[in-house]
Amino acid sequence: MTENRVRAGDKQEDQFTALLESQSASLPSSLFLGAAIASIIGSLSFKLAGKDHQALFVGQWAAPFLLLGIYNKMVKQHGSDAASREGN
Repeated sequence: MTENRVRAGDKQEDQFTALLESQSASLPSSLFLGAAIASIIGSLSFKLAGKDHQALFVGQWAAPFLLLGIYNKMVKQHGSDAASREGN
């Protein structure tokens, strides 16, 4: 059988990804949590106002905000690229 696993340092991220990560790493992780909570509150407000479609639309923003927060936290803790860490 062939070995298909990717190990740390096998592949490098491109410069565009590094640029995005360096910019997003300057944002506090609490920003993403706050955005998720705000979308939940906004969705609840729309629901109580009887605007079901808007409530569903805004309520679906919570999960992407939380995922972006997790990604942001991982970049801060582990860095962007294993290959770039090996060179330092």
